[in-house]
Amino acid sequence: MVSYLDTLLELHVQDVGRKLLEEELVSLCSEFLFIGTDTSTAAMQWVMANLVKHQDIQEKVVEEINRVVKPGEEIKQEDVSHMNYLKAVVLEALRRHPPGHFSIPRSVTEDTIFDGYLIPRDALVNFTVADMGWDPSVWEDPMEFRPERFMVGEGGEVEFDVKGVREIKMMPFGAGRRVCPAISFALFHIQYFVANLIRDFKWVAEDGGGVDLSEKKDGFTIELKHPLRALVSPRTIS
Repeated sequence: MVSYLDTLLELHVQDVGRKLLEEELVSLCSEFLFIGTDTSTAAMQWVMANLVKHQDIQEKVVEEINRVVKPGEEIKQEDVSHMNYLKAVVLEALRRHPPGHFSIPRSVTEDTIFDGYLIPRDALVNFTVADMGWDPSVWEDPMEFRPERFMVGEGGEVEFDVKGVREIKMMPFGAGRRVCPAISFALFHIQYFVANLIRDFKWVAEDGGGVDLSEKKDGFTIELKHPLRALVSPRTIS
């Protein structure tokens, strides 16, 4: 079995004709681990915060889980694939609260004229991913948390091109050839854990208060400014 590190050890850096240095290997492995866990954790925080804030949405997700999985049975991967409303909730959280507000910068390989502006060779280019998901010309009432916007058809299927192959309306995982390679695993990971967190336990705001959705902006990953404070109690099995 070939590991990620094995592939890095075999790489040769173009233009200089050498293999990666030890510090470069450490940096790449750290980046791989950080991006693969930190962003998913932040995404789950935002999903749970919105489910605590919007109790009606939380109950709709629980109702769907109970329709798909019998009481006492374990939630399996194939079960999650049939939870359309849960998927819509996760997509809406990624649209409204993308874990990263910026994409990874790109470098221009040659002088380029874009929309009347000269972008010189080797210039770094970036843009705010969050603004795409908040664009009122694309999304109706963009600052409202409404999972139903992702559901279509009589069966409430979720048909959305989150990879940006056909069109790009938001890009929490990037887009094109350099889209996040773990996008499918990340979506399943988030949906699976959220389903297990709320299936048997009801989450409500502490002391019946509201939920502060302020953002903490001191790094690449955007998290809740204040940790979610919620009361968790077992659900009554009917």
